[in-house]
Amino acid sequence: MHETIVILDYGSQYTQLIARRVRETGVYSEIVPCTVDTEEIAALKPHGLILSGGPCSVYDEEAPKLDSALLELRRDDGTPVPVLGICYGLQAMAHLLGGEVERADRREFGRAHIEVKENERDERLFAEVPDGSAVWMSHSDHLTDLPDGYEVIASTDNAPVAAVHDTDAPHYGVQFHPEVVHTDFGRQILENFAYEICDCSGDWSPASFVEEQVAEIRERVGDEHVILGLSGGVDSSVAAALLHRALGDQLHCIFVNNGLLRKGEWGQVQKTFRGHFDMDLHTQDATDRFLEVLDGVVDPEEKRVLIGNTFIDVFEEQTDEIAEELGHRPEFLAQGTLYPDLIESVSFKGPSETIKTHHNVGGLPDELDFELIEPFRELFKDEVREIGHLLDVPDPIVGRHPFPGPGLAIRILGPVTAERLDLLREADAIFIEELRENDLYDEVWQAFAVLLPVQSVGVMGDERTYENVCALRAVTSVDGMTADWAHLPHDFLGHVSNRIVNEVPGINRTVYDVSSKPPATIEWE
Repeated sequence: MHETIVILDYGSQYTQLIARRVRETGVYSEIVPCTVDTEEIAALKPHGLILSGGPCSVYDEEAPKLDSALLELRRDDGTPVPVLGICYGLQAMAHLLGGEVERADRREFGRAHIEVKENERDERLFAEVPDGSAVWMSHSDHLTDLPDGYEVIASTDNAPVAAVHDTDAPHYGVQFHPEVVHTDFGRQILENFAYEICDCSGDWSPASFVEEQVAEIRERVGDEHVILGLSGGVDSSVAAALLHRALGDQLHCIFVNNGLLRKGEWGQVQKTFRGHFDMDLHTQDATDRFLEVLDGVVDPEEKRVLIGNTFIDVFEEQTDEIAEELGHRPEFLAQGTLYPDLIESVSFKGPSETIKTHHNVGGLPDELDFELIEPFRELFKDEVREIGHLLDVPDPIVGRHPFPGPGLAIRILGPVTAERLDLLREADAIFIEELRENDLYDEVWQAFAVLLPVQSVGVMGDERTYENVCALRAVTSVDGMTADWAHLPHDFLGHVSNRIVNEVPGINRTVYDVSSKPPATIEWE
């Protein structure tokens, strides 16, 4: 058993970021819904407890409540379990203990600058956190009257109560979000909580994760067989490598060409996984089938559903062929699902709000009748990349930018046709090629081209043109939950635009997307 910090999810889109930041410090963390019984949380033997943010006000009729028994939990040595409330978590804790929470006259969203009480900066939660450092605020309510025994330990210009602690117990609360990258010393604050307050020693790492997952998969699967849908992206590729290490030839990968892949991807993936990994790889080119079901479809959610349903049909046919070869149907299905897929699609652990549907998440049909293996369902992309390096996955795959399950279909705004896919593939390939040539590819989190449902007038060779517009998108990010547009050199963007317009007949204009997430998403659909 690892030392564990348990995180109660009150519905924040950033809950998993808290877990990730804690794990970065070398301490294992686990998320549980805020509705879980206190007895179940106690059974996890937490070294510490973090209460996440959330979208509710403590006075909302349906607002999730905090069980007072959680503040009385004891560790095996009899000492109290430390608690850290973040934003709503702080408000829920204060409200429970008799403090006052009110709607703020001025909402606070974005950066603020913190002032820390001198003794606190030198000792506990804010050790090594300097005055004036930025913290990220996102709240409409605030604490106006502290519970008995609590005192303020930090403030901002707009939030007199930015952080508090209980003078008689290791209970702390912050109004800001230390888990997001915009809080300058957020990781330091969470590390202070884990080590200085929870007395953790740090016994978790990606290497230990690999060892534990391999052992767990072997024990769970036994002599049965596993199938995995391989896309060639980071997630499914690293999942395949992990499963292959654990199971060898008990793993059977299926690679479907849905006609929505990037340029050269169909051949590249087959070469890598049949060559480098020597895996059992089953392939099916179903391009015509996917394009037929997408004919005339414009709505992005409908695209996702149709692609997902068609993929399942093709996948099932390939599974039947594998079952015929084995003499029985494989019992397990493995997926490279990551937590951002889940938190943006369904309420995985707690009442997080839905943003969009991911085709590989949210319920495969019951008739597929598999036991599901998702070893990365609580990991972020960069953690999976680190695990990929440990598993000897080739650098071009481990370092590959994220690619959506529905592929180029959601990078074509409007109807998806073979002709429009060809245009987008060529433009996208030029953009990625130039990023690599100019040593910019690894400087951005994700980059791609988007074909817009817009035509514009141009002049080429003294002739008037009326052709398609291509948008270029590149973002910087740590985890994909928030992102900023990449400030690529203007000369570089001009060169890429020139190449696309000259080399891709049918496109006569390019634009560059300078939107951040939020309010935009990284993908356009």
